[in-house]
Amino acid sequence: MPAEHRSRTILRFLAIGCVSLMLASCLGGTDRGTAGGGFSAPTGTVTSQPLDAIDGGQPQQTQGAQAKAVLILPLSASGGAGAAARSMKNAGEMALSEFKGTSLQLVVKDDLGTPQGAAQAAQEAVSEGAQIILGPLFAQGVAAAGQVAKQSNIPVLAFSTDASAAASGVYLLSFLPQSDVERIVSYSVKNGKRSFAAILPEDAYGSVVEGAFQEAVARNGGRVVGLERYKAGDQGAMKAAVSRIAQSASGIDAILVPDQAPAIAGMLQSSGVDLKRITLLGTGVWDDPQTLNSPALAGGLYAGPDSAGWANFSQRYQARFGEAPVRTATLAYDAVLLAAALTQAQGVAGLGTQALTASSGFKGIDGIFRLKPTGLNDRGLAVMKVQPGGAQVVSPAQGSFSVAGL
Repeated sequence: MPAEHRSRTILRFLAIGCVSLMLASCLGGTDRGTAGGGFSAPTGTVTSQPLDAIDGGQPQQTQGAQAKAVLILPLSASGGAGAAARSMKNAGEMALSEFKGTSLQLVVKDDLGTPQGAAQAAQEAVSEGAQIILGPLFAQGVAAAGQVAKQSNIPVLAFSTDASAAASGVYLLSFLPQSDVERIVSYSVKNGKRSFAAILPEDAYGSVVEGAFQEAVARNGGRVVGLERYKAGDQGAMKAAVSRIAQSASGIDAILVPDQAPAIAGMLQSSGVDLKRITLLGTGVWDDPQTLNSPALAGGLYAGPDSAGWANFSQRYQARFGEAPVRTATLAYDAVLLAAALTQAQGVAGLGTQALTASSGFKGIDGIFRLKPTGLNDRGLAVMKVQPGGAQVVSPAQGSFSVAGL
């Protein structure tokens, strides 16, 4: 993940009744055409079934041979990474316990937060007969584990947000900055915004966002009229970047501020920029209390998953473990439940590339997602507006990948 400080900005999140996880896929190998398995769980925890069943199909329960999934996390890493890993481990084990009747066996391994540890854990997974590897968390670890897994044709479902870690057979389940940027830009253009600017940090995350921003604006028929970078952590450089954007504010409809949004919004106001006329735009990085409670960001828009699934998951997690989960815990939960559901539907064959990359996708805690053959993913994201008392959904997340443009 860029600069290893974004796992859906994991260090920032430490410092993204009954929930349905409808694992919708072409479980038989064609888009929505063949029936998959019908998945069940105890009332009040999790239910799961293919979209085919929801649309009127008759799912059949099929119990396959036992399969093994290995979950690789930096459990003994220091600081926030280790704490996040332990929360994700809990979430993965919770997923398996809530999904009844699965033949999946889950084994958890510690990669020590290093590429060498990830490679060793992956090698152990191969030697022990794993059919799928879930994790690692960090991009270098994903690359190391993926190299080992590929030699044995074992798929990897990883949690890094660094798109460079993706490859055929190495799939990223995480929230990718590119998806956030595309969603918020396309929504803005559809609602009358044409001239865009951006204020971005000079780090790996900022570079990824810059590329996605330039592409998204061009693809949606807008134009970039200003783009400034600042050295991360340098307040003087940040003020200078803001000042340059403020000088051309009269020709700007919207400004993308993915990081340090409260501070930058305050600087823009102090520079005389009318934030009632110009809309501030953000990514899922905004989805934390400090950002959402900033008066300067009131009226700003950002893309991210609908919070309903997260809220319900958090309640169940806290009731089980006595503490709140980290925001990235849903990734581990969805990864384990996906493996369990596909195994129940098709046995070991369900963990192959064809089922994992079903174009109709799956629905998890944070909404719909699908894994691309390239290793990247698509996600259905909502657009939220920052309001006093919390964010309000102004454009709901898509419910399926039959929606045009997805």
